[in-house]
Amino acid sequence: MNIPLDLLILLLTFIYVFATILIPVQLKKRDKITKYQARKAVHLFAGLAVLSAPYYSWPWWAVILAGSMTLLTFLSSKKSSIKQLKDLYDSIGEEAEEKVGYLQGPFHYCLSITILITIFVIFAPDQMYFPISGILLMIISDTLASIIGKKYGKRKIKLPWIKTTRTLEGSLAFFISGFLLCFFAFTFLGVANPLTQEHLSIEVALIYSLITSALATIIELASPSTWDDLTIPIATVVCVFLLTLI
Repeated sequence: MNIPLDLLILLLTFIYVFATILIPVQLKKRDKITKYQARKAVHLFAGLAVLSAPYYSWPWWAVILAGSMTLLTFLSSKKSSIKQLKDLYDSIGEEAEEKVGYLQGPFHYCLSITILITIFVIFAPDQMYFPISGILLMIISDTLASIIGKKYGKRKIKLPWIKTTRTLEGSLAFFISGFLLCFFAFTFLGVANPLTQEHLSIEVALIYSLITSALATIIELASPSTWDDLTIPIATVVCVFLLTLI
């Protein structure tokens, strides 16, 4: 166990996360970007801190990091007595979160990361490419699908059990970007650079990527937008990992 190196990685990761939160918040306060842009910037960049997870000699540091962010988003509310937490809510909070009073979407986002990292730290610390691939889908593919869907979406997809309307263009963007992201996670951590992870062949990485991205696209279609930060990564990763055990 290399504690000094672990603490250095943890410190640098915390600095990165807070920078990805504070910069969009300050830009929003100065009206340089919209609330939607600030929220998507935080959503897109903050979660990339999960890429540090495989490199801790004591993997529970990754759980501590994710858990800290989960607590931060839960405490960020319009009634918070801490100015910085209230500013965060005011800068990236959505109208749909008014009823619950806290950052429900970002909280689910951080909670799903914490749950997935904890599960794999306990049961499969040498296969962190599974949770990382699912988290990258939530971080990047979900964001890209939202942007593409809003800007270019013409073919609407309506499912009776959810209130949110999807678009074919957004879902295609989700699937294509998801496949590329999963292939990156599985190949970089499992094929090309398996320093701390179980080795994968390129063929297995390709199959995992196709299954993961396809399954995640279906789950994204069927998930309410306020819950997809939980349902997409957790359901996808658990299903794919269980398939590998068959």
